[in-house]
Order: sequence, then C-alpha cells, then structure tokens
Amino acid sequence: MAAISASQVKELRERTGLGMMECKKALTEADGDIDTAIENLRKNSGLKAAKKAGRTAAEGAVVTRVAEDGKIGVMVEINSETDFVSRDDNFKAFAEKIADAFFDAKSDDVAAVMEGALEEARQQLVQKIGENISVRRSAVVEAPEGGLVGEYVHGGRIGVLTVLKGGDTQVAKDVAMHVAAINPAVAHPEDMPQEQLDKEKAIILAQPDMAGKPEQIAEKMVQGRLKKYLAENSLTEQPFVKDPNQSVAQYAKTAGGEVVGFTRFEVGEGIEKEEVDFAKEVMEQARRS
Repeated sequence: MAAISASQVKELRERTGLGMMECKKALTEADGDIDTAIENLRKNSGLKAAKKAGRTAAEGAVVTRVAEDGKIGVMVEINSETDFVSRDDNFKAFAEKIADAFFDAKSDDVAAVMEGALEEARQQLVQKIGENISVRRSAVVEAPEGGLVGEYVHGGRIGVLTVLKGGDTQVAKDVAMHVAAINPAVAHPEDMPQEQLDKEKAIILAQPDMAGKPEQIAEKMVQGRLKKYLAENSLTEQPFVKDPNQSVAQYAKTAGGEVVGFTRFEVGEGIEKEEVDFAKEVMEQARRS
C-alpha cells in the first residue's frame, strides 16, 4: 500500500472541499490515486461537494458578532458561487450558525473551527443547494482596557469591526459605517507600509510638473503630496462621511473616544471570478444528456 503524503491530502482537499480525515481515508482506499479517490467519493455522501468544489465561490455573505460588553468581536466570510444562493434562507441560516460557532470559539482558524459537525453541515448544504459553499476567512478583534468593538454590515456583503479606546457603541458603529463606505487603506498615517509610500513617491516624482525641479523644491513637493495621500487614505484623517467638516478622529474625540483600528471584509475581494458563458454551458450539458 502506497504511503499517503500531506501534499496528496492537501490537493484532494482543495479539489473536493472535504475534511482532512475523509480525504486521507479516501486516498488510503485508493492506494494514493487522487482521481480514483475522487471517483470513490462521488459514490458516497460527498458526491456534490466533490463535484462542485472546483468552482469559484466569490459571492456570499459577511456576518459579525460582538460580545454584549463590547470587549471582543468576530467576523466571518462565507462564500457561494452565485448571489442568488447567498440570498437563500438555507444559506443565511448556515451563515448565522457559522458566525455563532466562530464567536463561541473566539478563533480565526477556519480549518480548526470547521472540523467535524460544521464541515458535515457545509457538505449537506452543498448537496441541497447544488453549489460550492466555503467558509473563507475569519477575524477576531479585542478592545483595549476601557475600549470597545463596534460592528456594521452593509447589505450582507461588506462587514467592518472597529476598535475604539473610550467612546460608545454608537460612535464605534458610525466609524464602522464610514469604513464600509470609504474603505480607507489604514487606520493611522503611521500604519501605511513603507513599501506603499515608496511606490507613491516614485509616482509623484514621475509626474510632469516635477521635471527639472531643484532637489530641495522637489523634495518639499513630494513630502506635501505624500502628506495629502496619507490624509486621504488614513481612517483617522479622512473627512467623516456623516459630517465632512470634521475628521473621523475629531468625531470620535467629541464622544471621548479614540480610533485604535479596524478590520474590513468585502465578499469576494481578492478572488479571481470565473467568467461563465451560461448559454454555452447549457448547450454542452444538453449535448451530453
């Protein structure tokens, strides 16, 4: 009997979406042959999960949970293939169940939290709905002493957790709404990665009006434009969406609060969506039937 490697288990998990132990067992029974293992899995309860797992799941929902005392918050992204399924009651119920489980675990380790009963529930939903369903990522944030976590979810697709020192729940929610709408790059100017600043500086130096400028003047212009760039892309410096006459930091300060940070999830961000020609797909299925 062939020895089963971790890379084989990983590949089968990626191709099927099934659990590690189930994949290892299937590979053992198939003597390490991944294609045979998939064929065998298609004959049991993992049928649709195995068939659908290769399809891109870039739609779905973001769900949040925050403790009653505001000390900790959890956010999870659950994906489906189509927006239609993300609005299905079965999918919504599954998403809420997942949110509760991650909140109870206070963990962002998707693989660990999804093991066992939750993974079985995911597979059952895949079989019932007929689309690939996946739990993509989770975030856990904690408030500092005297602070709190705020939450806001827009349309089920954009979720934000904010962390404030001081302030109150309404301010924390308002700041979260701002983050959802404006999507700042960082919380504070000093949080901007040096790599990004270097890239922006190179762009500024390449602009036509910089040509031929003396070094000292050029440097002052660069620093001025970098300051503006940081103000435009840092949460605390941005004009507050509900009152552009004050910055987000100033708004929080009026309620005795200070912005510490934020986490923002948007459904499908970073996933390369597969362009599907549905008419062609239907015609191909008709020919095979």
